[in-house]
Amino acid sequence: LRDNRIELVRASWHELSISVSDVSLSDEGQYTCSLFTMPVKTSKAFLTVLGVPEKPQITGFTSPVMEGERMQLTCKTSGSKPAADIRWFKNDKEVKDVKYVKEEDAVRKTFTVSSTLDFLADRSDDGAVVSCRVDHESLNSTPQIAMQVLEIHYTPLVKIISSNSWPEEGQSIILTCESKGKPVPEPVLWTKDGGELPDPERMVVNGRVLSISFLNKTDNGTYRCEAKNPIGRNSTEYVLIVHDVFNTLLPTTVIPSLTTATVTTNVALTASTTTSATGTSIRDPNGLTQTGPDHALIGGIVAVVVFVTLCSIILLGRYLARHKGTYLTNEAKGAEDAPDADTAIINAEGSQVNAEEKKEYFI
Repeated sequence: LRDNRIELVRASWHELSISVSDVSLSDEGQYTCSLFTMPVKTSKAFLTVLGVPEKPQITGFTSPVMEGERMQLTCKTSGSKPAADIRWFKNDKEVKDVKYVKEEDAVRKTFTVSSTLDFLADRSDDGAVVSCRVDHESLNSTPQIAMQVLEIHYTPLVKIISSNSWPEEGQSIILTCESKGKPVPEPVLWTKDGGELPDPERMVVNGRVLSISFLNKTDNGTYRCEAKNPIGRNSTEYVLIVHDVFNTLLPTTVIPSLTTATVTTNVALTASTTTSATGTSIRDPNGLTQTGPDHALIGGIVAVVVFVTLCSIILLGRYLARHKGTYLTNEAKGAEDAPDADTAIINAEGSQVNAEEKKEYFI
């Protein structure tokens, strides 16, 4: 061996050692050690030299990429022996569906390895870190990595957030239009029922925020927020319903749990319609003293009195209707030859001229 990179380390009758610096692929091959005896004795060994892969590079990315476009990223490394292994990751999550190509260099006996990642750009990929990892036995478990940060442009995504889930008359409400897009959307546009905001004094727009004060029923409607950027535009709607103000009921006196109240009502009906009602209240001497009028008791008494009065009026009406008087209708018999009606009634049998009981005749 005659090479400046090869040095004799030790030489004796028992051992011969050499060292090779700056090892290259040309150093690969079979080495022979000979002992000059009679006969000559030899020993052979084959030296394998590993080809270290070069640092990988990612190509095919042009910034920015529009949402929905197809992206093809290629990772390539050369000089590996044997062929290196390439793996793809997106945000530290391995991507399995990739193409792998291996080419051998006939002169140097090394390999050039490439892998292609093919996918459709999505807004969720914006800001994602795509990495290409090269594994090889010559790297001593320390892989070589190339990284690429994705930049995806997409139309705005719009959402309206309300500050009041149950708006009532007289209150105020704040509607916030959240728009996310790339590039950042321009100032949003607020409309109501397809037109401009009807009351600019109460409906104030500050950037992405719409504030409406002193709500009333005329504010009911559909509010639209629209955002746009150079890629496109998008909008969303919010239906505002202003509710009536709840009336606060006046506090009423509640009978304590230790107090009992009993009401007894006696009703008597006569020809002259007389009604009597008496109330007796029995209280627990140990109970709390009730203050103020008992609305339930008063309401019950009034209802009973009204009901009895109506019943009395109905009964009195039926009684008077049945006692109007007695009317008898009889045919005036025996008055066939009378010259006129008055004479027929006077000459009729059972004439009622002098009768005490009034009668009605049918002629």
